[in-house]
Amino acid sequence: MSGILAIVVASVLWGTTGTVARFADDVSALATGAFAMGMGGVLLALTAGRVLLLDKKKLWASPGWLCVGGLSVAIYPLAFYSAMQLAGVAIGTVVSIASAPLFAVIMECLIGRKMPTFQWCLSFAVGVAGVLLLTLGQHQEASLAGSVPERYAGMVLGLLAGLAYATYAWGAKRMISRGVHSSSAMAGMFGVAALVLLPSLTFTGSNLFATATHAGVALYMAVVPMFLGYLCFSYGLRYVDVSRATLLTLLEPVVAVLLAVAVLGERFLALGWLGMVLILVSMVLQTGRPLLLRRRAVRLSRHTVRE
Repeated sequence: MSGILAIVVASVLWGTTGTVARFADDVSALATGAFAMGMGGVLLALTAGRVLLLDKKKLWASPGWLCVGGLSVAIYPLAFYSAMQLAGVAIGTVVSIASAPLFAVIMECLIGRKMPTFQWCLSFAVGVAGVLLLTLGQHQEASLAGSVPERYAGMVLGLLAGLAYATYAWGAKRMISRGVHSSSAMAGMFGVAALVLLPSLTFTGSNLFATATHAGVALYMAVVPMFLGYLCFSYGLRYVDVSRATLLTLLEPVVAVLLAVAVLGERFLALGWLGMVLILVSMVLQTGRPLLLRRRAVRLSRHTVRE
């Protein structure tokens, strides 16, 4: 249960990124993403310094996953924030996050040789239906904010972000399963990503700290959703499969939409709100059944002891 709760907290923190980024609209999305993930990686590496040293040999025993995971971490923010800028906060977030569970379960089947359960498939189907309704429920005026090619380009970048997200989550899980501490696995990948992302600010980050608002947005993104969010997510991966963890993060677009409506004034039709309900139902399906099974197991064990 603690692993699920940690992933839910991470999802809520991540759901704030799109709305917060809009307060620095004239800052390049590439600069925002590069600074947030890059500095988040530096903070993760600094706080995990001791366990990183202890796990150094274990990390280099899986150099492929460390490098692939690190590059995926570097690709994710660039694709994610660009998707939101081109397709809108809600749609960019929805496509990016909703595609990640599918990519994760494909990796689980191909690499982990583990087929998805009926519970996961049902939860995923309900979640995808919710995502589709959420997308269709975007108000027409908001959906026409950009040109058609820009919206489609944003959706493609959202799919790339989903693939990158699933890849580094899977990489972290593989390293954790081989004895690497969760903090070391995440800090190692984010450290590799920081080596790629932070130098890119030379070309994209000229306006990043131009005003107090820009600076506040940049620091918030690095510290809260990236550093704290990924601390929670790495802890959750100790106890939760990647396919299930990425499915639970469908909560992120719900948070993003609620904030987009409350703070940015975006409007959604009834279909959008129904979609959010379905996403929440998807999460209940994913978390409720195991809890019921555990309670039954506890009751049976108590009954056996009494006998």
